[in-house]
Amino acid sequence: KMATVSLSFNIDSPRWDQSTFVGRLKHFLNITDPRTVLVPEEELDQAKALVESCRAGLVPPGSSQEQLLYAKKLYDSAFHPDSGEKMNFIGRMSFQVPGGMAITGCMLQFYRTVPAVVFWQWVNQSFNAFVNYTNRNAASPISLRQIGVAYVTATSAALATAVGLNFYTKRAPPLLARWVPFAAVAAANCVNIPMMRQQEIINGITVTDENNNELGRSRRAAVKGIAQVVLSRITMAAPGMIILPVIMERLEKFTFMQRIRVLHAPLQVLLCGGFLLFMVPAACALFPQRCSLALADLEVELRDSIMAKHGDKVPYVYFNKGL
Repeated sequence: KMATVSLSFNIDSPRWDQSTFVGRLKHFLNITDPRTVLVPEEELDQAKALVESCRAGLVPPGSSQEQLLYAKKLYDSAFHPDSGEKMNFIGRMSFQVPGGMAITGCMLQFYRTVPAVVFWQWVNQSFNAFVNYTNRNAASPISLRQIGVAYVTATSAALATAVGLNFYTKRAPPLLARWVPFAAVAAANCVNIPMMRQQEIINGITVTDENNNELGRSRRAAVKGIAQVVLSRITMAAPGMIILPVIMERLEKFTFMQRIRVLHAPLQVLLCGGFLLFMVPAACALFPQRCSLALADLEVELRDSIMAKHGDKVPYVYFNKGL
């Protein structure tokens, strides 16, 4: 038997105001919770089934609103918002803290030699490739060849930046050398994300009106969404990769820190985790997930098509920018 859900409860309605940064921050603190990575696959599937039942207006008798909200949290953390497919756990935003802290900590610790720089930048770009592919706008398919080209191009950009700056900073103050990994990560993000999502730029992404009615496909919407994602990813990495080197530079001057060099890498990993625990949801919250674009900023053909069908009733179009 199934019970009808109260008409006042809509499982897809945001719990917090998504038009404000604070509201979006609360939302992403909820769905990027790293503990959800440990949830068994079977429980994730049950959460999806419960969310879909609730959308149909039916839930198992006795289900509380808290249970429904927790199921939605698991659903949002593990399933793609466009396709509804379960995402690879490495690419989920909820894995950004454990995955990112380990890789970032090692990049910041092992920056002095070229082989170490090459290895950890390669590991980081491999991780980024998973994340960028997983969080793309799923309505725009990408071929294996395009994925390979994006991966190689981004990795090459990161390595060229890191190795080049590594040589350049050998005579510079030590702190500048510690900032090389961030420069490489920022450069790679500017290449990796647009390349991995190139189909969106080439073919455009689906845009809708306020009520989710499809209006067409827009390349300009894709460019805006991807640009915001690039900025968010750089912001996500910035505090840990800029401030932490300053902290370590000062700590390593103390005698006790020089005695425990073997613990420097684990310490940096833990400190990176502290930064990312806040910065992952904060960076995701910088821009609304449901992005908007003024009708006047669309391509002429699409704008004319919308105007012909709807007149001036659609001042803005909306789309999922990805993460």
